[in-house]
Amino acid sequence: MTAPLPQAGGVGGGLPSSKADRAPIASSTPNPSRLREGNDQVVTLAAVSGAHGVTGEVRLKLFADSLDSLKHYKSFNDGALTVKSLRPTKDGAIARFAEINDRNAAEKLRSTLLTVPREALPALGEGEYYYSDLLGLPCVSTDGTDLGTCVAVENFGASDVLEIQMPPSADGKPGRKFMVPMTADAVPEWGAQADGRIVIDAAFVI
Repeated sequence: MTAPLPQAGGVGGGLPSSKADRAPIASSTPNPSRLREGNDQVVTLAAVSGAHGVTGEVRLKLFADSLDSLKHYKSFNDGALTVKSLRPTKDGAIARFAEINDRNAAEKLRSTLLTVPREALPALGEGEYYYSDLLGLPCVSTDGTDLGTCVAVENFGASDVLEIQMPPSADGKPGRKFMVPMTADAVPEWGAQADGRIVIDAAFVI
């Protein structure tokens, strides 16, 4: 169901999300989506968290919905890293790349983001979206109020949740943030159908 990046990263990431039949908001937890994806031409599916063993394997932190999202691709970062193997772990995945042959080379990859072109992602179905398509979009309420920008997409197991950064105050201080469930009631329109914006029902602006 979820992507990515967008959590992907959804991140996500590499699998699309749908806003149909979403559940209420769960309690907030940290999520790297605000750092890993933007409304640009690449989408980040994972990051290298360190070396694994001595033969060049690396540990991955996944921003996509599952390891299956990564298995769609034979290489990352414009072909710089060619996948030889991927296997799941409790906290993410272990990868081997053809270009990395020892632990020293693997350690140099620490914090490297694994990206694919936006156009390489699977086609979306009706009502589906990638996290990267939502991040950075301006937000407006159904009563016309400027709500700022979508800065992150969270997922706590049952529902995608948008994190909105409101505009700065008159004295220049950053606007507050609030969260909105990605449901049909809360977000009736987004993206192309809303002139490149996210429309949020005024009743969900808290």
